Amino acid sequence: MINIAVFDDNPARRDGLKLLINAMDNLNCVSVFKDCRNVIQNLKPLDIDVILMDINMPNVNGIEGVKLVKKSYPSIKIIMQTIFEDESKILEAISAGADGYIMKQKSPLSLIEGIKEVMNGGSPITPSVAGKILKLFKSRSLSAKTTSTKLTKRETEILGLLVDGYSYKMIAKKCHISYPTVNTHISHIYEKLKVKSVASAVAKAIREGLV
Repeated sequence: MINIAVFDDNPARRDGLKLLINAMDNLNCVSVFKDCRNVIQNLKPLDIDVILMDINMPNVNGIEGVKLVKKSYPSIKIIMQTIFEDESKILEAISAGADGYIMKQKSPLSLIEGIKEVMNGGSPITPSVAGKILKLFKSRSLSAKTTSTKLTKRETEILGLLVDGYSYKMIAKKCHISYPTVNTHISHIYEKLKVKSVASAVAKAIREGLV
């Protein structure tokens, strides 16, 4: 069972997400919250696997919420949700530790698939959002590579696909390798970049021009 918490300031959306999640096999919406003012205290008594986090909330917004959650509960996966494709907020959320970024306009099925994907180690990102990340990457004047331990050609290729928003399964198909082999390569990437998630690896790749 995947236990989920929802943070969203829209009551109708909170209720709708709870109904949707609880209608699915092996998914359980444990609780819903209107903002992140008491996020650490809210989560303390709960056993949460995934958080659906609205990015624009009053008092304490979603990006600040991600920072707080990742500091105290680093194993919890966080999928950001928003109606805006704001480049600066996308990069800020990913840099803060968000594990995925899905537009609210996407179908309910896309959200459910995103929850399952993030639990399998993937990083669900709406294609349009992935495009924004690429735009940021291409438009920035990036410094020379600073990673002391260089990635192999294959690792660089896979990191590039992660930046493009590819899932583990998509990478396996694109590179003609098995899913476990993708996992192995990504584990090596994490070790060399000193990161612990796909989103963090993508953020570092963008910041340092690694792909």
